[in-house]
Amino acid sequence: MPIPGQIDPVPVARDITPRADGRIDLMGLSRKRIMELLAEAGLDAKQAKLRAKQVFHWLYHRGVTDFEAMTDIAKSMRPWLTERFVIGRPEVVEAQHSTDGTRKWLLRTADGHDFEMVFIPDADRGTLCVSSQVGCTLNCRFCHTGTMRLVRNLTPGEIVGQVMLARDALGEWPNLTASPRAGGDLRQPGPMPIEAPAFAGAHDLDDDDDVGEYTADGRLLTNIVMMGMGEPLYNFDNVRDALKLVMDGDGLALSKRRITLSTSGVVPMMERCGEEIGVNLAVSLHAVTKDVRDEIVPINKKYGIEELLQACADYPGASNARRITFEYVMLKDKNDSDADARELVRLLKQFKLPAKVNLIPFNPWPGAPYECSTPERIRAFSNLVFEAGISAPVRTPRGRDIDAACGQLKTAAEKKSRAQLDREAASDEA
Repeated sequence: MPIPGQIDPVPVARDITPRADGRIDLMGLSRKRIMELLAEAGLDAKQAKLRAKQVFHWLYHRGVTDFEAMTDIAKSMRPWLTERFVIGRPEVVEAQHSTDGTRKWLLRTADGHDFEMVFIPDADRGTLCVSSQVGCTLNCRFCHTGTMRLVRNLTPGEIVGQVMLARDALGEWPNLTASPRAGGDLRQPGPMPIEAPAFAGAHDLDDDDDVGEYTADGRLLTNIVMMGMGEPLYNFDNVRDALKLVMDGDGLALSKRRITLSTSGVVPMMERCGEEIGVNLAVSLHAVTKDVRDEIVPINKKYGIEELLQACADYPGASNARRITFEYVMLKDKNDSDADARELVRLLKQFKLPAKVNLIPFNPWPGAPYECSTPERIRAFSNLVFEAGISAPVRTPRGRDIDAACGQLKTAAEKKSRAQLDREAASDEA
């Protein structure tokens, strides 16, 4: 088996996916880039700067997809914008709703590639699992996504578009009466229920309100984890640019403390992640010995456990207040012994890491080479780590009935025709 590496069939970074109609999709573009495009389209520098600021606000802060809804832009200017630009969303192929409230969307890029995102509601938060690539190149043996081939990196627009789409579905844009939801019917099985009052505790904005004062309090979608399909640090530039839009105070305005990036251990990019993005770090550790981690997380053959943990110790911003999360999938008779738990504690203490360990019961899938550890074994493992003074909660599997749990994301759209998906949607609505 080849050692996984940075394989990107689209070697030239692109911030815009070309459209057949020639219009430019502004989704995923920064304020500066929008200004450049407006200037290239014929506006003078002063007008381009003003219109870029307005468009950016409506695009990321209000969530509109129609230039006609941008009420502080002159009516004569709106058709000019519509002729040249578009505000897109990933196409929703299928939406599934788990019995536990988890939601999964199968999405499609403009050039016909499928990927998935997942929303997990909890009592005190709502977390969106965002994909960074179509497929994955890492081949982690316990992960269903790892059995897919890597097709290509997602663009900034396709990454941030997932957050926009989730906000659409949850009805979480301010001043919704002036801001039509995008994304069509989102292929929902009937109206998607809202578990709490949308935007409770926040205020609608009038055109003259100061966007800098707006906060995300009261939203259902409170957290983002780059834990969907793909390895985010193998698509670093696009992930960085997308997350900067998500964190922009004049846009989606989500705090970096509510964003977590998960890596399997791309050591050379970890420092840049801390410096240029500054979000929380999660590391897919899953084993404490070279032989076992080489088997289940093959990137370990490139960047070994000690090299990885040193990079974690050096991660900018890591502290007791901002602990690094170590993900650890529990595999029966593979990595779940008392000796493994003690070695995990030894390693974390050796590198003086401000750490939390998430223990993940393995989510089986057809043909998987492993079984999940027993509840008793998981509990014993957790207790040993806790007794050493390191938090080691057991993650409750979510969305298993719709294959949305950790490690289960793998699109099966190629097995379903558009007609079949339409029939299923119609059946759900009946």
